[in-house]
Amino acid sequence: MNKKIKKIPLIQKTSKTFLWIGLVLMLGSTVVLYYYLRVVLQAEVEEELRSTESRIEKSIEEGGMDYQLPPVAEVVKVDKLDMEILKDTLIYDPSQNELEEFRELSTFSSINGQNYRITVRALVVESENILLAVVLSYLAIILVVFIFLFYLNKSRNQKVWHPFFRNLEQMKSFSLTSETPIELMDSDILEFSELNDEMTTLTNKVRADYKNLKQYTEDVSHEMQTPLAIIQAKIENVINGEMLEDTQYEQLTSIQKDIQRLTQMTKRLTLLTKIENNQFLKKEKLDISRQLKKNIQDFSEISTISIDFEICESIWVDMDSFLAQVLCSNLISNAIKYSTGHKNILVNAQNGKVTIANAGEKAIRHPEMLYSRFYRESDGAKSTGLGLAIVKRICDLYGFTISYHFEAGMHHFTVSFIE
Repeated sequence: MNKKIKKIPLIQKTSKTFLWIGLVLMLGSTVVLYYYLRVVLQAEVEEELRSTESRIEKSIEEGGMDYQLPPVAEVVKVDKLDMEILKDTLIYDPSQNELEEFRELSTFSSINGQNYRITVRALVVESENILLAVVLSYLAIILVVFIFLFYLNKSRNQKVWHPFFRNLEQMKSFSLTSETPIELMDSDILEFSELNDEMTTLTNKVRADYKNLKQYTEDVSHEMQTPLAIIQAKIENVINGEMLEDTQYEQLTSIQKDIQRLTQMTKRLTLLTKIENNQFLKKEKLDISRQLKKNIQDFSEISTISIDFEICESIWVDMDSFLAQVLCSNLISNAIKYSTGHKNILVNAQNGKVTIANAGEKAIRHPEMLYSRFYRESDGAKSTGLGLAIVKRICDLYGFTISYHFEAGMHHFTVSFIE
């Protein structure tokens, strides 16, 4: 099973990408700048130390006094020359009365026949403060620039993508049944302009195809009713006539039932098409419990199966009254057709739900197929296979939910009218 991908708005997606890339670049450049400046400042300190050391050597060569300024500079006579030493060290600074970190350069030179160890030091704290000040200043400037660019980029993206979002809203409100042409916002972006042309062409074609299909369905349904009614009437005349053998009578009766089934199927297919095309826009507040009671009374007059109806409360809904009658009628008709044994059909209305239960030998093998067109669990029942499909489409139209379960030898269909 594929994992569901979390959906986020386009502007948020692009802004989030810009945000992360900007933050990574900002932090990365800050780290690079820090180490680069640290190397530069360290090189400057070492250059200053060597310059000071050179001046001290020159002063000694010219016969000046030994230069002493602890802890900044120290000159000590030694017995032998040694290797140059460059290191960091902690030295007590009397002026600050604390240990301070110094960069120390110790060189050995032979001047006027005497060996000297010349040690010069530079305070590292000052260079670290300069480094920190530069990095913080850079970080503050980059942060301000980043925030400015972020909001500039976001506002620019919103402006660039505005025609797309506007047209998307137009597509969401597009209706096949509406005669109002879709109004798309033009854009100076080539791809958006091409998309508008394609959407306009597509919507016009879909609307034209829908009208043609709707007209074809209505014409076929209307035109079929007349010849079917004529055939039905002629068969009735033949059946009621004289000199009809038993075999002929049975065949004509079977033909008559098939014609009735075909007529019913045509009407239901037309109704199903109208429901799916949202042609029932009229709504009124009505009581489903009362509608069920009316339908049960009608079926009780023509059915040999008893129906027990328990009304615990009124269930008020906003829907088309004709579809409410069709919904209740199809549920009861389905229960009557597929009921087995001698148990009564049970109808219950309470807690915003209607449950209709009929006797059955076993649970339905494929309950997920119950609401498909022309689906029948077996060929025994002579039905169109459209009753529950119509019920499901009506429920989908108004946001109701229908469910099925088998319990204690009874098929239960439950329609919930509450969200």
